[in-house]
Amino acid sequence: MALWQGKSRRSKTGRRIRYHRGKRKFEIGRETTLTTIGKVKLKKIRTRGNNQKTRVLSSDVAYVTDPKTNKTQKTEIITVVENPTNIHYVRRNIITKGAVINTKLGKARVTSRPGQCGSIHAVLLE
Repeated sequence: MALWQGKSRRSKTGRRIRYHRGKRKFEIGRETTLTTIGKVKLKKIRTRGNNQKTRVLSSDVAYVTDPKTNKTQKTEIITVVENPTNIHYVRRNIITKGAVINTKLGKARVTSRPGQCGSIHAVLLE
């Protein structure tokens, strides 16, 4: 199903707004990419203006930064501990921005958007 990202046909008070035009192709969004834990799989997406986004379909690698030493290390993801986006994403091991993942270095919070930037970056929690 397509995701329409145009203006609503209702005002904030609830009255109906009649626009002078219909929907446009550039107002259609895409389905969200649910990044899971597994062998690294990337997908390139063509965006507006012939630009590209790299989506992470699955990954078992994260780049974790230690805030005390400011060093970044490539480490293995074990599991998803917490996800404020959706509580059911924890069971399914879906990684989004803000998710807390368990890595070999410890627990870390994801700071990148895996569905848009092509890699998983995280900051180590105390």
